[in-house]
Amino acid sequence: MGSLVSIIIAIIMGGISGWLAGIIMKSNNGILLNIILGIVGGAVAGALFGLIGISFNGIIGGLICGVVGACLLIFIVRLIKK
Repeated sequence: MGSLVSIIIAIIMGGISGWLAGIIMKSNNGILLNIILGIVGGAVAGALFGLIGISFNGIIGGLICGVVGACLLIFIVRLIKK
């Protein structure tokens, strides 16, 4: 039961991160794609930061990690679209 709650919280945090990244990057991808990018970006950024020895703890840390990852993915999506 505890892991299910953790997964739901991670999805919600990823969604918020994607929404914030969309605002920061002035993205016109649409809210749904930004939310998906936030969820995926949080996982990608967490892995990348982990490789260099940086870890984020707590809700604020997770939000920062998700926003950074989503911004990175929005940037990559823009490069691919061109």
